[in-house]
Amino acid sequence: MQRKIIPLGQYVMHTQDTLEIFNDINYIYENRFKDLKPANKQLVGKIKNEHSLYYSGVASDKQTSHNFLSRYVLDWFLSVYTEYLNLKRITPMEMKISSIWINEMKDNEYNPIHIHQGSIFTGLSSVMILKLPSHYGEEYSASDQPCNGKLQIIGNASGQFASTDYQPELKVGDFYVFPYDMRHTVFPFNSTNQVRRTLAANCDIRYDQVKYNSARMSL
Repeated sequence: MQRKIIPLGQYVMHTQDTLEIFNDINYIYENRFKDLKPANKQLVGKIKNEHSLYYSGVASDKQTSHNFLSRYVLDWFLSVYTEYLNLKRITPMEMKISSIWINEMKDNEYNPIHIHQGSIFTGLSSVMILKLPSHYGEEYSASDQPCNGKLQIIGNASGQFASTDYQPELKVGDFYVFPYDMRHTVFPFNSTNQVRRTLAANCDIRYDQVKYNSARMSL
């Protein structure tokens, strides 16, 4: 699995999903849409179509446990999260996917700056690109620095030469993994009837933080 690491104080890991994973997820969304659970109540996105594929958290009036994904797909997600943890030399005591959902953005919709959380406060967020519009409409200013429809991941690095944020040139099949507490946002776009479809997933990670911090100090 090819990967790219983007250091922003914390790591963002970029890889690509497999064609089988990509096709399975899009097929479920397009062919079982009426069965999917709306996810708007527990999300901050200003997006009409947000639907859940998987939820294993605490049942509430906002969401109850359900799963539309195969074991193969869930294991693929866990394998990518394990790769991220290996990069950081973290040995998890427990890994548990908390939630997986799809955002289908239309023009003028957006996701404000936010962080993620599963059933606990420590874990990994991720974003998969499933479908992109052919254009994002008019850039009303600074057209040499386009923002329409962009994903921006904001780090906690500091200093005049530090990379403080990351706005990747998105491609269908991209998969980005980063810690729960990394802020991120998606800018709106305009002037198109096409949609921007992405998957988001959260995985709770329990690990010995004292042991991990001690190991870092010894490097």
